[in-house]
Amino acid sequence: MTNKRNSAIWVMSSAFDKLTLPDLVDTTLQIGAQGIDLCVFRRDGSRQDHTATHLDYDNFTPDTAKILIDRFNMANLRLSLGAFENMIGGDPGERVRNQNHLLKLIRIAYLLGGDGNDVKVGTFVGYNHELGNQADGFQKNLDEYRRVFAPIIRYAEDLGVTILYENCPMEGWRSASYTTTYNNLPGVLAARKLMYEVIPSRAHGEIYDPSHDVWQHNDPVDVVTQTDISRVHRVHVKATRNLKTEARVDWGGMYPMQLVDAGLAKRAGVAIPTNDWDRHHYEAMLPGFGGSDSMDWRAFVDKLFEKGFHGPFEIENEARNSKDTGNLAATVQGYEAAVKFLAPMVWGLQEDLGYSYLHGSPLRTPAAANIAVTTIDRL
Repeated sequence: MTNKRNSAIWVMSSAFDKLTLPDLVDTTLQIGAQGIDLCVFRRDGSRQDHTATHLDYDNFTPDTAKILIDRFNMANLRLSLGAFENMIGGDPGERVRNQNHLLKLIRIAYLLGGDGNDVKVGTFVGYNHELGNQADGFQKNLDEYRRVFAPIIRYAEDLGVTILYENCPMEGWRSASYTTTYNNLPGVLAARKLMYEVIPSRAHGEIYDPSHDVWQHNDPVDVVTQTDISRVHRVHVKATRNLKTEARVDWGGMYPMQLVDAGLAKRAGVAIPTNDWDRHHYEAMLPGFGGSDSMDWRAFVDKLFEKGFHGPFEIENEARNSKDTGNLAATVQGYEAAVKFLAPMVWGLQEDLGYSYLHGSPLRTPAAANIAVTTIDRL
């Protein structure tokens, strides 16, 4: 039976922090993708692991938007944007700067046509551990989320823009000397269901990344089955290979590996984290590149389509054998392999072309009036 599916495959630009926007567009076309989720991290941000900034967010005007739309239409590409920071916890000054940056990106998405052009804004929520360490700490984080995000989502909704949360728990976001690795509120499905209940607006949803559920020993097929699919606007393509190491036996799979005195650990023959992210005994991969991973991708994709998902599949390259090599050619190879891996599942079979994407409509140039940049204290 011929596959009638025609879902776009996009590139998330986080792995290409050294490329200019024109080079990023050319590389995306080389990879064979149909869109780019542009990372627009703060230039003065505190994150060290992701720093890609592919738009000048401080000088973005309606003319800039038109030029960008024309560039992407010339290349037959679509786009979204995002920056993934702690919005409700961490250093108080940093969190306000992160909130204000998110508001800048919402304004940019509006100037690019917002939901009318399927231009969304990706973000994290983060976690407030001062509240989390108290009794009822998770509920207090939900309350803090509502306090911070209710006006932000109202602002986005008024502009016709949808905010999307990624579900990574950000397990390495704090020092391995802390016992917990839950650092981003929407890291589990229950949290996301609760978030939509406390803020019922349709102007927020999610970028679902199955790889984070795999290392939490949760089947992404089951997660999608219990998800309100209308909230899922993007799916990240990133794989996890769960490792069967001595450290997993030492520490188990339920709790993160803990940092203790190195000399004591050596004498006891116990593994401890080699870095802040080395807590849960897994390897980040790209599906179809360098070996098998620990999930059933066909069952996952089939369940998404069965539930009615129709957004793009975004390849997020954090693979040890691709992006982490620091080699541009190997990074591109990883993306290309992931496109070919997905093609028979998400594209139809075309005569003389094999599995290929049928291009959709171009981005429309919106008649969006210029609006001033706003800040969180003005909402």
